[in-house]
This record gives sequence, C-alpha cells and structure tokens, in this order.
Amino acid sequence: MDKLPRLKDIRPFVSTRNACKLCAPLGASVALKGIEGCVPVIHGSQGCATYIRRYMISHYKEPVDIASSNFSEETTIFGGAQNLREALGNVIGQYKPKAVGVATTCLSETIGEDVFHQLAEVRKQTAGEDWPELFTVSTPSYQGTHMDGFHATVLEIVKHFVKDDEKAADRLNIFPGFVSPADIRQLKEIISDYGIKPILIPDFSDALDNPLWDKYYRVPEGGTPLDEICKAGGAVASIELGLFTKVANGGKESGLMHSAASWLESEHNVKNYKSLMPIGVNSSDDFFDNLTRVTGVEMPEKYMKQRGRLLDAYADGHKYVFGKKAVVYGEEDLVLGLCSFLDEIGVEVVIAGTGAYSGRLEEELKKACPNHGENMKVLGDSDFERISDESHKIKPDIIIGNSKGYYIARELKIPIVRVGFPIHDRVGGQRINHLGYAGTQELFDKVVNALLEYKQENSPVGFKYM
Repeated sequence: MDKLPRLKDIRPFVSTRNACKLCAPLGASVALKGIEGCVPVIHGSQGCATYIRRYMISHYKEPVDIASSNFSEETTIFGGAQNLREALGNVIGQYKPKAVGVATTCLSETIGEDVFHQLAEVRKQTAGEDWPELFTVSTPSYQGTHMDGFHATVLEIVKHFVKDDEKAADRLNIFPGFVSPADIRQLKEIISDYGIKPILIPDFSDALDNPLWDKYYRVPEGGTPLDEICKAGGAVASIELGLFTKVANGGKESGLMHSAASWLESEHNVKNYKSLMPIGVNSSDDFFDNLTRVTGVEMPEKYMKQRGRLLDAYADGHKYVFGKKAVVYGEEDLVLGLCSFLDEIGVEVVIAGTGAYSGRLEEELKKACPNHGENMKVLGDSDFERISDESHKIKPDIIIGNSKGYYIARELKIPIVRVGFPIHDRVGGQRINHLGYAGTQELFDKVVNALLEYKQENSPVGFKYM
C-alpha cells in the first residue's frame, strides 16, 4: 500500500501554547478608557469582559468597569440586538457616560452581528433622549492581537468624532500607542515644554493610574476630552509613535490600511510624522527632531541635559552590558524600540519574539539594529513555548518583556527586566517609563542593575564593591 504524503506544518507546533499576545477586545478596552467619560461595552459573553477586567486590574491596580451584553445560548442563535439594547440602557442609566464604545468579540462576529446597524436602530428609538455618543469597533480575537484591537479603536474614535478641520497652529496630535500611563504623562510634559497644546489620543494617564479617591467614581476622571478629539482634524500635525499601527479600514475586502494618524493625513490634510517608539538615544533624537520640525522650537535645555546624562550613563555602564545576550518579546513596536535601544548599548538581542505577524518585523529590526540585526532570531506569530525552546538552545544572559515570560527566566536562572503589558507579579507596571531620554535612562539602569545583581548573587565571593 502506498504511503500517504505527510502534511507539512508551517510552524514547529500545531496549536498555540501560552500565547505571546492578548485579545483584540482587551486592546480596544484600554483605548476606550483613554477617552473622557467613555465606558467600554463588550458585545459577547460575560467571560470576555471578566477576562479583560482581570488583566487590566492586575496590571494597573485600579478599578476597571467594563460592561457586557452577556450572550447566552439563546442569544448566540437568535442574535444579540436586544441584549445590546439592554446593556446600553443599563450602562447609561448607572454610569451617565459621555460616550459608549462597543467592541465586538469572536462570538458576535462569528454569528454576523451588524452592530453598526444595531446602534443606528438604538439611536432612532432613543431620539430626543439625552443619550451619549455611541460607536462600535470590530475586534474579533481570531483576527489579530490586542494591538490590532487598540489601533482599530483609536482609528474608529478619530473617524467618529473628528469634525473640525479649521487649522490651528497651537494644537498637535500625539498618538502614543499602547504605552504606560507614566509614558503618557511624560509625553504631555514634553509637548507642553515646546509651547504647543498636545491632543493625546488616547490619554489613559489618569483613568488607569488615579490618585487616591475620597469617594468611588464609576467613570474615572481623565481621558482625552471629546471636544479636543473633534478638533484633531485642524491640528498643525500629528506625531505617531510606532511603525505597526495600521489596521484594515472598512474591512479587509477594501484593501485599505490606515492608522488614526494616516487617516487624518488622508482626509484632513494633517501631516503625520511617524517614528519608532522613542526608546534609546537614536529613536528619542528622531522624536525630538520631529517636535522641532513641527514647532520651530529647538530642544529645551532640560532635555539636552537628560540626553547628556543618558550618554554619560551609557559610558559608565558599558563594560557591564557589552556583549551580553538578550531575549526580548512583546508587541511588535515595543520589541522594535527595545531592540534598537539594546543594540546601541552593545547588547546582542538573540531572540525577538512576538505573537503578532505583520511580516515586516524582521526587516525593520535589521534597519534599527545595525550592530546585531543580521544575527537576530525573529519569532513572529509565536508563543511563549517556542520562545522558551529557542531560549534554552541559545542560553541568553537576560530576558526583557512582560511578566508572562517569567517562567522562562526562572528555568534558565537568569534575570528578567519587566516592561510593557501585562505585569501581574509586581506593583508599578503602570508607572514604568519607557520613552524619551528619561524613560531610556530608567530602562538602562534596570538592565545594568539586573545583570549586576545576578553576578553578585551568584558570586562565590559575595563582593559589595565594583
């Protein structure tokens, strides 16, 4: 009997094990929390909203309310329009939001829910009532990662709210991407020091990192004001951080790919200055250069001094980091920014892992990492088990990424520097600075000290002086 031909796996595993990504509605929820007075509604099962709340609360250490249309078996068969209508009524009655963003899930997308039409019907039924802005974004988890959900939501927010394109030279759009609340606060300070008003979309620097309350706020204070978003079409320019920000615009069938900033450039003639995440001296230089181009203002002395201190730190710590091997993982833009930074301080990134697959990460890494980019193993569309398998072969000195990769560092008995999202096993994940000269300074110190601590803890001498 002839042998049947063997099916060829295109990847070394059949199914994803411990995914190096999160779901699209989670990314949407983070973006929606960055809009003033906005409440996210997850159109799907209760478990989806619970999972998202759990992840966000654990990382940000803040109360996070996310509503759900609560699909049941009956809803799955007959559709969720009535559930959505009831969910919106409950949310609006209890929270009194200024806007409600409805993010779809695998379940609602699979059964073909037309949420845009459902919201149109709700608006007709509630005409004359004092209802908030309603909008929806398509975020099925079987299509993309949490970053796709995040960027799709930012794009939908801009498309829904931007109306005013009367030009104003005192406004600058900033699209920071999925960074920490501390990063967003730092960006606002930097832009303000250039004498121009920043419109950050989204801005969850307060909503997901609140001061201590004397009473409970169902909708936390903070977020980009809706009237500011409306004016984004008239800004002098946009600065967009990250190279992997475009998502399908109008469905994959349209063939159009847009980010919020590129859509504003196309539809409202707002020039977009796009760059890597400003992590490291080179990428931060590009960011500050863009600010100078837009505003005509030279870099303030404050940031010149930050840059100088960072370069001095590079010189001080170079002998401790040069030639070390690192594994980096996370979102594509974060990985690209981190690898660029590590390359300039002499650390060889041996593995760059991500759960996304744009098909461009390896190419961009080679450009951003001129010293070690050619030898880097890039694992796109990957999971933590594959990253672990490859790490055990290469024997790196340090791991840099979120807390989901801790077990790899534990098995290899090497240090881990926690960055990005999610960080579940430490406090302060929402206060980690990654961006600019000051953020890079913090990261550099963490990397150097993690390597020094490892050497000290494993020294037979027990030295206490370097």
